[in-house]
Amino acid sequence: MRDTFMLKCTVCGEENYLASKNRRTHPEKMEIKKYCARCNQSTVHKEKK
Repeated sequence: MRDTFMLKCTVCGEENYLASKNRRTHPEKMEIKKYCARCNQSTVHKEKK
C-alpha cells in the first residue's frame, strides 16, 4: 500500500530525500521543510511526481 517518491527542493531543484506514504489515507502531495546541502539551509521540499 505504501508508495515511495522523491522530495525535491523548491529553491534549487535538487532531489535530496526518498520518502514513502500511504496513498489511500494521504492522496495530496507532501510538503516538508528539510535540509538541502546545495542551498546550505532548511528549505521546503515537495513531492516529485
